[in-house]
Amino acid sequence: MSVFTSEELTYLRGQRLGRIATVGPDGSPHVAPVGWNVDDDRGVLEVGGIDLPATKKFRDVARTGRAAIVVDDLASVDPWRPRGVEIRGRAEAVEEPHAVIRIHPERIISWGLGPARSARSVTTAAPRTGRHAG
Repeated sequence: MSVFTSEELTYLRGQRLGRIATVGPDGSPHVAPVGWNVDDDRGVLEVGGIDLPATKKFRDVARTGRAAIVVDDLASVDPWRPRGVEIRGRAEAVEEPHAVIRIHPERIISWGLGPARSARSVTTAAPRTGRHAG
């Protein structure tokens, strides 16, 4: 069973850019635009990028084991109709076979995808968090 609703999956599969949020060692937030992919079979989002292990976001996730991502857009400006999905949860900085930040949802909030806003907590198997290979 998917952690995402059918509306969320349809929306996510039609988008390619999101913004990941991490927290630095001094507690300051860091937000960066990223490319990503949803892996519905595993119930995770994987963030990729060029030389990802050298980035602040990768180091932050390796240190804290936490991240959030927002994927959103405007379906219309007149009338104003924003829509999107926010995913918060445990995260892994995976180095091999290819570097990704893997986000395991704990909280999913979506808006503008159906008749009502959706916000819920998600329970999944606990992954290893921090930095590791494979």
